Amino acid sequence: MSDLNPILSGSAQSIAAYQDAIEQSTRAVVEWLKQPEMYQGKTVEQLRERINLNFTSQGLGNQAAIERAVEYFLKDSLLVHHAQCVAHLHCPSLVISQAAEVLINATNQSMDSWDQSPSATIIEIKLIEWLREQVGYAAGDAGVFTSGGTQSNLMGLMLARDAFFARQGHSIQQDGLIGDLSKIKVFCSESAHFSVQKNMALMGLGYRSVTQVKTDAFSRMDVADLKDKLAQAKANGEQVMAIVATAGTTDAGAIDPLADIAALAAEHQIWLHVDAAWGGALLLSEKYRNFLNGLQLADSVTLDFHKQFFQTISCGAFLLKDARHYELMRYQAAYLNSDFDEEAGVPNLVSKSLQTTRRFDALKLWMGLEALGKKQYAEIIDNGVTLARDVAEFVKTQPHLELVMEPQLASVLFRFRPESDDMAFVALLNQRIGDVLLASGSANVGVTEADGITCLKLTLLNPTVCLEDVKVLLASVKVTAEKLLKA
Repeated sequence: MSDLNPILSGSAQSIAAYQDAIEQSTRAVVEWLKQPEMYQGKTVEQLRERINLNFTSQGLGNQAAIERAVEYFLKDSLLVHHAQCVAHLHCPSLVISQAAEVLINATNQSMDSWDQSPSATIIEIKLIEWLREQVGYAAGDAGVFTSGGTQSNLMGLMLARDAFFARQGHSIQQDGLIGDLSKIKVFCSESAHFSVQKNMALMGLGYRSVTQVKTDAFSRMDVADLKDKLAQAKANGEQVMAIVATAGTTDAGAIDPLADIAALAAEHQIWLHVDAAWGGALLLSEKYRNFLNGLQLADSVTLDFHKQFFQTISCGAFLLKDARHYELMRYQAAYLNSDFDEEAGVPNLVSKSLQTTRRFDALKLWMGLEALGKKQYAEIIDNGVTLARDVAEFVKTQPHLELVMEPQLASVLFRFRPESDDMAFVALLNQRIGDVLLASGSANVGVTEADGITCLKLTLLNPTVCLEDVKVLLASVKVTAEKLLKA
């Protein structure tokens, strides 16, 4: 085998190659972090033209391959940590999370069986136990780390479906879907994540199985409408498989009234899944933990750590209240989770996951919690929520800026409001403001809709950002709007 690009191993040659590659990459990242512009501002067309593959028969070698990655990837990447990068639920990462990635990648543990990830398996189990305690679940380890909210939501809906059919004496796992599937429904709010529809389609029940419940003025599920729709479903001969409540909607950061929804779910014996991919960060909050009251009543919960827990992508978790429901998806493979292992108490996590091969992403959360401690973690989580409230108050004082909705988590919805009654014109203006700012490389502001209003969105996850930074951004919004109006 050529010594040009050796496999990572314990040989002196491999260790030297590893150190050289890591040091070269680290130096490049350090320089990139110092870059003042949020983005170099290249368009889709320019990037298509610029980026080309260079796969030669002999290979370029590590050094040249890294240099090309720096030139064509790193230099044209968004600075997620930049004070003006606030469009999405896309967080800057903890330094300790970056260190964890080095350990995760070098060891390359696979979380499907204990004999591929011995210490990692135990660490993940202990973290799941700890997360369950934070939610308010009974002691246990029913849960697993996932790639993120969409996968966790799929697990919640899949187990809800399988439990629904199991109550009727039918095994989805063994025999598949049966009966009039058009009568099976899932309820969620109008502001719930699109993964509800996406996952219902994946499970063969389609978009039509999703009934959207009205929301109030703050994008929270309207419990009265939920109650009415449950009654209407019963009158129509429909069966509700699950209710999906949201703790932190993507745009407004809205948290549905969890306790009230849980009471209705219990009354009608319906599985309740809570998508707390964003709002779940408040489990560590010292100021806003009460926003999650009722979370402990859910049958399953989605958490994401690559949002306001500040971990690198990807890092999420799925928690299951009652461990016996895992039996609905368990599959045994002799080479991974044999009967012998089960009887001996060997923990093979493949039984709890939709994935087989899986990264040890739990290490990032463990190291983050140990490095920061609960108090400092709480402070950086609370900072975003408090900052959003301060920004909202400032927006109210600014001519031609209009607050669209009072903030609930760490997002602010607002728009530039010229003196015009043409709402289509106002909507297009705000869309173009976002586009122009990104094209210039100066800022990344979200563009979305709230109650039919096209608005701009600031997602204030970055704990290094302060009110003065946001004022600079809002000034850029005004200047850009004025230029567009003149044009």
